[in-house]
Amino acid sequence: MAASATLAAPLKPAAQPPHRFWTLAEGRAMFELGAFLVSRPLLGSLPKGDGHAVQVLPGFMATNTSTVPMRRLLKDLGYDAHGWDSGRNVKVDNALIRRLEAQLERLNDASGRKVSLVGWSLGGVLARELAKLHPERVRLVVSLGSPISDDRNHTSAARLFELLNGKEPEPMRGGRFRALGEAPPVPTTSIFTKTDGIVHWRGSVQKPAATRTENIEVYASHCGLGVNPSVMLALADRLAQPEGSWAPFEAPLALRWMFPKTGLD
Repeated sequence: MAASATLAAPLKPAAQPPHRFWTLAEGRAMFELGAFLVSRPLLGSLPKGDGHAVQVLPGFMATNTSTVPMRRLLKDLGYDAHGWDSGRNVKVDNALIRRLEAQLERLNDASGRKVSLVGWSLGGVLARELAKLHPERVRLVVSLGSPISDDRNHTSAARLFELLNGKEPEPMRGGRFRALGEAPPVPTTSIFTKTDGIVHWRGSVQKPAATRTENIEVYASHCGLGVNPSVMLALADRLAQPEGSWAPFEAPLALRWMFPKTGLD
């Protein structure tokens, strides 16, 4: 009697924070800032924008100060770039969501055009959820090193986040923020680095979706994502796409060395 054999499906790696080596190496973000400042004249020649509003959300425990270099560059490229109206990104509650919604509505109503959302780390999670709530107002979403998995074990900041927000932040108790891994129904880009010291890169990878989604890998630290020149190149390319038109990111031939192709396994 012949025995039938079945092949077991490969196990997904258990969620875990980044290796401590990468966490301790986050100080290299200062070199990325230096590279940004040195290359700033060249970055000014990136694809120009069409003047639409871009709302930039900072990471966990950060303020608008952290996104100043990025927003200044975006303004120089022709975008109406804005920080957020919510001070330090600490408490994720319904009041924060209402403020984000109100700012998005103001920017959209003032220009009559959809708004692009750019979020760094936790700011990217909020940007994606905001786009799910108001896809009719959002042009596209770009997240930088964001923990877009429903498993918080991917980030080394999980304990601090839960200490300040509880196991279930207020929006979750209202039924929101329960499918972080699902992309919003607008073009969505996740920029990540495998040497992230705060959010494990697996937690930043988008799953394939029916909507227009993509993952872009860069050489960077978590704390340097907001100033890393390769991130600025990818961000400018994504924002410069005409509204309603989208194609996956393809780096210029001469700059492809800045974007590793190491796979997502």
